[in-house]
Amino acid sequence: MVVLGAGPAGEKAAAQAAYFGRRVAVVERAELLGGAMAASAMTTKAMREAALYLTGFRRRQVYDVGLDLDPQTVITRLRTRAIEVAGAMSAAVHANFVRHGIELVAGAAALAADGTVVVTEPDRPTPRVLTSDVVLVATGSRPFHPPDVPFDDPDVLDSETARELDRPMSSLVVVGGGAVACEYASIFMALGADVTLIDRGERLLPFLDAECSELMADTFRHFGMRLCPTTAVASVGRDGHGLKVDTSAGATLRPDKIIFAAGRVGNTEHVGLEAGGVETDSRGRIVVDDQFRTTRPGVYAAGDVIGPPALASSSMEQGRVAACYALGISFKDTVDPMTPFGVYSIPECAMVGLTTEQAAADHRVVTGRADFAANSRAAIAGSTEGFVKLVVDRDTRRLLGVHIVGDDATELIHQGQAVLHFGGTVDYFIHTTFDVPTLSDTYKYAAYNCLQHLAAPG
Repeated sequence: MVVLGAGPAGEKAAAQAAYFGRRVAVVERAELLGGAMAASAMTTKAMREAALYLTGFRRRQVYDVGLDLDPQTVITRLRTRAIEVAGAMSAAVHANFVRHGIELVAGAAALAADGTVVVTEPDRPTPRVLTSDVVLVATGSRPFHPPDVPFDDPDVLDSETARELDRPMSSLVVVGGGAVACEYASIFMALGADVTLIDRGERLLPFLDAECSELMADTFRHFGMRLCPTTAVASVGRDGHGLKVDTSAGATLRPDKIIFAAGRVGNTEHVGLEAGGVETDSRGRIVVDDQFRTTRPGVYAAGDVIGPPALASSSMEQGRVAACYALGISFKDTVDPMTPFGVYSIPECAMVGLTTEQAAADHRVVTGRADFAANSRAAIAGSTEGFVKLVVDRDTRRLLGVHIVGDDATELIHQGQAVLHFGGTVDYFIHTTFDVPTLSDTYKYAAYNCLQHLAAPG
């Protein structure tokens, strides 16, 4: 098998195939392996942790003391840490290839009409032609660039160049209302910037349970962020006074920098899809069936190139499943339908299963909620905002969804995921003993709250 791309989908597909004895080559043109996961996803999380540590944000009020570093020192160390993490993730991918005996080919790949893969390598005068039984296209995605935005301006950034912050700033505009936009907005808010978040949508993180979305917005406002819902950027330019951002609401903003984090597009250009007979849809996404087969026999695709842009975890599973179908490996034949979704903002939020609104369409629903303000571990840590919310079917008591806002939400969510997987009921949390003090204990009190609602007339 030849895999195009060494991002999450490509790496795991290659490792899956090699583990079962197949010969595999991976073609990657970028020097940094790991795709978008290394370039932005992991580094954003690293920036978050560094910002919290270096500024003492959200702990100053608990202990009435915190670090007071020179702003340039903070930025330098933040950037250094992000680069270190990206490098570590890239090295881990390379080590995985070595461990599995996977050949890494550095260069730009394109499908040819005869089914081969033609690779243009920087140190070879002539293209290299790779022949295989199967080709997997997993070339990943890149930040979407609106055509009228001057990304050649050093102060106009996207979700990947934002990690290359070179100096402290007093003000920032972030465009977008999704996970990446909220992550960057809250990170730079923690660093002391005056942040304005502009979003076309009516509410932040619209895929979340509405109650969680509302709490996230309220928390951002409490920390001092300015939110501009149902608003678009009308123009971005520069004049004698610096960067100038005009909005559809008629406002003119003068930030030090602006970050566009409003979506990603698949890297499907220059891959030879048309010559290779691989069909794409109106938005340039590769068309696949339920086994990740494209319209060209022997060519499969997984990850962001099949859209909509996937989580790194989902892309990994897509790659593994695609490799199994492509090579006849009887191991994995489906992608987990209960994939959790986490947002690494300040605070974190996470969900798995159905939202209250989704569940109400087909079920008689009750919910149970427990606030971290009443949790002993949260009180000890000084991180008492947020809650655990359970969505339950009234008639069967079966758990339908879990939603968490607060510290460690992206870790806690997996307990709810496990109960959803085995079709468990809210009673699981009632009868399980959770260690105290732990944040996990909040599940039990959310379940007790749910029992009160179950006992009420339906």
